[in-house]
Amino acid sequence: MAGQKDLDPSSSPRALLGAELRHAREKAGFSQEELGQRLFVSGSFIGQLEAGTRRMLPEYARMLDVELGTGDFFTRNCGAAAKSKYPEHFEEAAEAETRATAIREYAPMLIPGLLQTPAYARAVNRAYYPTALEGTIDEWVDGRMARTRLLDHPTTPLLWAVLDEAALRRETGGRAVMAEALRHVVDLGRRGRVITQVLPFKEGAHTAMKGAMKLMDFQDAPPLVYLEGVRTGRLEDDPATVTQLRLTFELLAAVALSPEKSLAMIEALAQDYVHEELS
Repeated sequence: MAGQKDLDPSSSPRALLGAELRHAREKAGFSQEELGQRLFVSGSFIGQLEAGTRRMLPEYARMLDVELGTGDFFTRNCGAAAKSKYPEHFEEAAEAETRATAIREYAPMLIPGLLQTPAYARAVNRAYYPTALEGTIDEWVDGRMARTRLLDHPTTPLLWAVLDEAALRRETGGRAVMAEALRHVVDLGRRGRVITQVLPFKEGAHTAMKGAMKLMDFQDAPPLVYLEGVRTGRLEDDPATVTQLRLTFELLAAVALSPEKSLAMIEALAQDYVHEELS
């Protein structure tokens, strides 16, 4: 592989780099577990690099070139694969979303990014960064709306969102913005594009009170879970952790309202925002 041309950054460089890694690993006669041991990572981590769901960092690229005898191929090309228009703490999760076959998300305080409208996204970003230039806010909103185009496909990925009632009642951007945002969520649900459930206040304490999470499944890579806090986030691939958090999501879904009752509640809240705006 040494001496090959650099990858074309316009052609999904992360996926191409992953394909080259798989080819080089198999040519060298390593399993994913064996190569992972040499890099002091898990075999599932190598699988995620090969599937393009994890970003190849420079230190791993250098080690891969040594272990696989690829000259400086991965070192040269990992930079193109690392370029992202998202914040550093979220960029890997955003890239993983684009390859996921199923996404299950619990949102405790705000409508998930994939379900947001432009006006709602603008209000969220302005709240996060009150002194940002308007042009910067425009870029962030455009980036978030680009993510929502995942839902243009009629069936893939499966998106299942459990929304805390707090996310629906926290007035973000004003009543008109909230009414539009909630109607958008209802529309996606009525069209069968998204499974939406509401976790009502009356359920009291629950298994995910400490924060948001996003579980992602892939056709050709181990599952991931993304955990997010204030301007921070991390991807977890440890099988035990993913299994535990999958159970957490299932318990949330079990106590949440049914999808039909949830859409009815969201629709009613949207109407309340409209009436309050007009009064």
